[in-house]
Amino acid sequence: MRPVARTTRRTSVDDDRPASANYHANALARGLALLELLSNGDEPLTLVDISESTGLPKSTLVRLLAVLAEMEYIVRVDERPSYRLGHKVLRLSNAYMSSLDLSVVADRYLAPLAVRTGQTANLGMLDGEQVIHVGVHEPDRPIRFRASPGVRDHGYCTGLGKMLLSRLPVDRLAEHVPPDPFTKFTDDTITTLDELARELRLIERRGYAFDDNERSVGLRCVAVPVEVDGECLAAVSVSGPSGEFGPDRQQFYLERLNETAAELAGDPDTAAAMRIVHSSLRPAR
Repeated sequence: MRPVARTTRRTSVDDDRPASANYHANALARGLALLELLSNGDEPLTLVDISESTGLPKSTLVRLLAVLAEMEYIVRVDERPSYRLGHKVLRLSNAYMSSLDLSVVADRYLAPLAVRTGQTANLGMLDGEQVIHVGVHEPDRPIRFRASPGVRDHGYCTGLGKMLLSRLPVDRLAEHVPPDPFTKFTDDTITTLDELARELRLIERRGYAFDDNERSVGLRCVAVPVEVDGECLAAVSVSGPSGEFGPDRQQFYLERLNETAAELAGDPDTAAAMRIVHSSLRPAR
């Protein structure tokens, strides 16, 4: 028998069950807990393994596992008996993934960010040499930065782009920018790889990126990373009129941005949607 990992206290499948749950709810909760248990292992689990891990009697487990097997959520693989997840679980997983529209699930966090700052809130990801806006929420005011999900821009001269570029290994930076000299959009645009590398080192140290009229005259943007399990999947920013990005306002924006980044990363739906989009983007050239 394959050994089962032990902890100081055996976890019961009833631990998360509401105290008021009736018999049928109890059976459902136990069945779902069994699916979670089977999902945690790389190999099928025997009835003995499952009993020792859950604390449930074998007679109870046999009934629950038989129902799950009949509904094709698990598969009995041998006579010990041992069980693994069935194909119906994949159907549920695919349905969950297909329902995750990143621009929609992220907007629940971008919308309040735009309201609190009065600036356009953006969620961006690096796609080759470009940054793509995967989520945008504009404030309700006549003078604002205009963008929409799907819009692309250069990485080297935008807040979102520079934030994402700063998280790349140094030896891969050149793969994500055009040959220099870069196109100059304003007098403040960075145009060489060496200058950009110095700027990115500064961004990495201070933890945020700032576009100071580099892409468009009169437009400023401040951006912070969105990290999930230590990986920078995206960046979130606010963009607006240059005159509204003085030192005090920048600090206020940064506080709101860091709060929003933590909320985006901490939401399982949003994190999953970001991973899906991130995996589909173009690699470096």
